[in-house]
Parts: sequence; structure tokens; C-alpha cells
Amino acid sequence: MASDLHMHTTFSDGKLTPEELVAAAKAAGLRYMAITDHDTVDGVSHLYESGIFPAKGIKIIPGIEFSAHHPMREIHILGFNVDIYYPDLIDKLNDVTEARWTRFSDMVAKLQDLGYPISEGEVLTLAGASRSISRSHIARVLVKKGCFTSVRECFSAVLQKGKPAYVPHYHLEVEEIIGLIKGAGGTPVLAHPKLIGDDELVRDLCQRGIEGLEVFYPQHDAEDTARYYMMAQEFGLLPSGGSDFHGYPTRYPSEVGVFTIEDKWAEPFYRPSEKFS
Repeated sequence: MASDLHMHTTFSDGKLTPEELVAAAKAAGLRYMAITDHDTVDGVSHLYESGIFPAKGIKIIPGIEFSAHHPMREIHILGFNVDIYYPDLIDKLNDVTEARWTRFSDMVAKLQDLGYPISEGEVLTLAGASRSISRSHIARVLVKKGCFTSVRECFSAVLQKGKPAYVPHYHLEVEEIIGLIKGAGGTPVLAHPKLIGDDELVRDLCQRGIEGLEVFYPQHDAEDTARYYMMAQEFGLLPSGGSDFHGYPTRYPSEVGVFTIEDKWAEPFYRPSEKFS
């Protein structure tokens, strides 16, 4: 069987609801899956409160994906097996969510000043249940309205750092994120190291309390995978991997089960909790 430890739902910027994602993972024959929405555990708590988590036929790992502060690079840290009701985690996520809403409003205002036909209401309608409003939601509205041909083009023109509608993101520090994940009983894992774009920085991060490294990732070729596997071995980190599934046709993989990892890599991250049994 196969597994996937990096997946997003409608509670951040994914296309599938948590229920739909679990159903798709089962249909694809996955044994382990991790729901890792951006800066929120609401998708997992929704499943738990709906009686779907724990699920029959698949082992769900409650997770999250944090964005960390760095002046030049994009650093994302995954947390596996976090207690989704850990008070310190919930308090900090509320702060992050509030900052996201302020940023979202500021970006929409900048786009309006630039002449783009967009409103907060349109973005919120598209975002649906998500409290983690992101630039991708804004970009998808602009693509839908014909302002750009793709989300990537929209980012390149107006939404990425240095472009006219960009607003800085409120990010937690690396050490703070690692502490929150560990405090919530979880395992912190450095996500998609190649996308950081600086292997010396990756090596530094591997020595700051991280316990796993996302070795297997769609944008890692065979050479990248081998290099990061050796790095994980060097620093005594658990190799991890996942598809970073969002569910959109223009973003690989477009379907669950297209990119997977062997179960042996997922098993060390699965720790059933009495709270969810």
C-alpha cells in the first residue's frame, strides 16, 4: 500500500472538503494520510467533531503546515500528530488567522487601487469554509474574472514579494513553531527543502530542533531525493514525504494517489491517541 503525508483541504487552500479528501484517499488505497492545512487544524477538528476521525480503512495523522519567518526564503514546517486542542497552539493560530484577515483586506484594497475588479466578498465566497485566506484565493478570483490566465501569472504580476499588491505575511519564528508543535505532542518536519532554495540554510534548520525532513516531494528529482535522504541520515531526522495535494487541475498532482510514499516512511509518524479512539 501507499501513503501521503502532505495534503490540503478547503479549510486552507485545497479544493476538497476534509470528508472528500478522506474518501479520495480511501479510494486511492492509501494506508496513511496526513491533513496539513496552512496555519489551521480546523479541517481535522471538523472530521473529529463530525465523527469521521478516526476513520475506518485509513489511518489519519492530524497535522498542520506553518509558514516561518525569514527575510529572504520561504520556510514551511509541517507538524504531525499534533493535539488539535492544545491551548497554546489554538491561541497562536488565532493570532495568525487574525493577521491573515488583515493582510487579505490590505491586498484586496491594493488591487482595487490598481484597477482590478475584485472585492472581499468574491474572495470569501470562493474560499468557502476556509479561515486561512491566502494569496491563492485572491489569485483564483482574478483568474476567474479573466485578469490573468493562471494563478502563477497572477503571482508573478502582482502578488509575490516585491510586486504592487504584495503585503508582508505575519510569520512565526522557526523556534517558536517547533516549540508549539512539540508542546502539542507533535513531530516538526521541514517541508519541501528544495523549494527553500538554499541547502546551507536547510542544513542549519536541520540542527534547530526539527525532527523530520520531507525527502519525498513532487518537485524533487532523483538527485534531490537522494541528497535530502542523506541529509536526514546525517542529522538523525525521520524521512517524510507527500504530494502537497491541493486538488486543482493546473497543479500536480491533480488527483489523490498520483504521488505517494511507501508506508514504511509514514509509519513512524503515526501515533494513535486515546483522545481520538
